[in-house]
Formats: sequence, C-alpha cells, structure tokens
Amino acid sequence: MKFKILPFLLFSLCLSHLIIAQYAEIEQDIKTHRKGQLVIKTKPGQKVSIEQISHDFWFGAAISNGLAENYWSASDKEMYKAKFLENFNSAVTENAVKWLSMERQKGQVNYNTVDGILEWTDANNIPLRGHNIYWGIDKFVQPWLKEMNNEELELTLKNRAYDIASRYKGRFVEYDLNNEMIHGNFYEDRLGKGITKKMADWFLEKDPEAKLYLNDYDILTGVWLDRYMTQIRELLDQGVPLAGIGVQGHLHAQTFDRDALRRSLDSLATFGLPIRVTEFNMPGQRSKWVDNREEQLTEEQEIQKAKDIVDYYKICFAHPAVEGILMWGFWEGANWIPASSLYKRDWSPTPAVEAYQNLIKKEWHTMEEGKANKKGLYVADAFYGKYKITVNGESRLIDFPKQKGTLSVDLTK
Repeated sequence: MKFKILPFLLFSLCLSHLIIAQYAEIEQDIKTHRKGQLVIKTKPGQKVSIEQISHDFWFGAAISNGLAENYWSASDKEMYKAKFLENFNSAVTENAVKWLSMERQKGQVNYNTVDGILEWTDANNIPLRGHNIYWGIDKFVQPWLKEMNNEELELTLKNRAYDIASRYKGRFVEYDLNNEMIHGNFYEDRLGKGITKKMADWFLEKDPEAKLYLNDYDILTGVWLDRYMTQIRELLDQGVPLAGIGVQGHLHAQTFDRDALRRSLDSLATFGLPIRVTEFNMPGQRSKWVDNREEQLTEEQEIQKAKDIVDYYKICFAHPAVEGILMWGFWEGANWIPASSLYKRDWSPTPAVEAYQNLIKKEWHTMEEGKANKKGLYVADAFYGKYKITVNGESRLIDFPKQKGTLSVDLTK
C-alpha cells in the first residue's frame, strides 16, 4: 500500500518543483512576452483590486463530435462541458468540419454537428478554430472526389469553399486551409501548385475576414521542419494569404525533446506569422500507448506526464510567436491517445490536472489588491487577458491584449 500511495504523495509535495525552467531565461521570457503594465487611475488612497478573468493566450482543446451528437450519456456530456469550461478558454473542432466527416456521400452534407458545437461555443464565448476545410492526404479524400475529372474536381473544391465560408461567415476565429500538405496533397497532384491559392481566394471571396492557417505534423520534433519552412516560403511567394502557422504537438513519444521544440519555434517565427500549437498530446503518437489504447500509465508515468506537460507549455508560453496551444483530447472517453488525457474514463483527475491548473490558474494568473498612490495610480504587472477592476466596490470589465503592452484605465470619471 505504501508503494501505491508514495508517488502521489511525492507529487503533491513536489508539485512546485515540477515546474522547472528548461533554459536559464525562461521565466524572464514569460514575463517579457506574456505580461504588461496595467495602470489604474483613481483617487489617491482608494482601494483597487485586479482580478484576471481569462487569458489572451489560447489554452484550448479539441471538441469531440460527442458534445453535439447523441452517443454519450447525459451525465458524460454535462461533465465534458463542465470540465472544458473549467480548463480551457478556446477550442478547435476535432472532426466536425472535416470534409470527409461532413460529406461522406456526395451531396449529403451534415451541418448539424458543426452547428451544435458552434451553438455551445458561442453561448460560452469560446473562440473556435475550424479544422479543416480541405485535407488532401489520400486516405482522407472521398472516393467520389477521386472519380471526377479535373474540371469537375476544381468546381467541387470551389463550391466547398463557398459553402463553408458563406454558411459560417464570421463564426470561426480561424481555419486550417488544407491539412498536412507536406505529407500528401491529392488536390495539388491533380490540379497543380496553384490550387492552394485558389482554395484560399475562393474562401475569402465569401468570408473576407477569415484567417487561414497551415497545419502539419512532425514539425516541432524537427523532423519535417525544413520541408515545412520551404513550403511556407513557396506559398508566400505565390501570394497565398496565410494568416498563421499551425504545428501539431503530438509526434513525440512518451516525452519530448525540449531543444528541438525551441529550435523549431524559433525557425518558424522568422516568417513573422502567429503560431498555434494545434494538436497536443502527452504521451504522443510515437509512444506505445497509441496502439495499446487500454493500457494504463503507472503512477510514476502519470507523474512524468504531468511534468512533461508543464515543460511543454512553459516553452510555448515563453515564446513570443506562439499564440496558443490546444490539447487534442482531455478525457479518456474521447481521446485518440487515451493515456494522454487529463481525466480518466470515470472523470477522476490524473496528476496532470493539478499540474496544468497550477500553471494557468496560479502561476500565470494575476490577482492582487492595494491602494492607489499619492498620484492616484495603482500599477500592476499583469498577464494579458480580460480583467475585472474594482475600485471602492465598483467594478469594470476591461480587455488587456498583448498588443497593448501598457494599458491605462481611468476610473476617475
């Protein structure tokens, strides 16, 4: 019995020591890139409290189709929603927007799942990514598309862009344009290199404010980084209107290479585009748990998982080009790598829950109070995000985005 209790006891006692800098300047980088100066103007001596409501940085997760469909129990669905809201401030559709999921049979388009997810995210003010408009990996291209001649195929691609852009105009914060193109691109093979720009242009015709991202895997490991860099250059040279770079975070094994992650982010940042880590799992796709879905982590492995999650998040949070990270599943009941979940199938928390929440709700959370100085100023170093500012019992909600750096709020009026 002592053997089984000890790892969790050690985890609780040493949680703060799990959060170890991966390089000497990491804490300073977090302060430099994720915090600004919040200046509250009021009367001298007045009591001021500052409470962070949410982060500007995306701490998100994929939303399973189960949220909007009927194959979960009512209790699981409610728990899924509650735990999502407890842990995440942003989301991405896991499967609902994929063309293969929406239109497996030609002309039979399922909008219901997408609409159901959007209804819930809209109601809870959760920004949502659309994953994905196209996916040219051969096995994810519907057979009926492959049977078309080139002229018909191009027209069908255009209609797909028009359909999604028109129906969901303004509702998705961003989209993955054509998923995993360096690993396969049926559409380019058939229609030539110019097809990617056409895809983007068609979409923007109907939704001019849409933000279109690339998305690919094995980049943050460094394995396919050079090829991805080359592709990004080529697409930018062609005039493809890329709004950002998506990189999946699950091609490592049971742990990850810290230096490779930093080097890859540094390289991608040279394009001057925002980066999102779009699909994160720990342990990852090269671990034994991908093929052994029923095998549970030992207590020691769960503790190591918690540490690795903290390290991964800290490196991403410290990097100025990264604007968010999204887990690709957080509950064993809806996660392609169940071992990477924060919560077990019965909703009991793994040690990773405490480690993750300690970051986003404690270490990276601003909440303080004090009195305005003789000049009527109260100044705080604050993480970028939404705040409730209270002066003498009266509160005001404000946005403090990263672009501001310093924000002055005049509460004397």
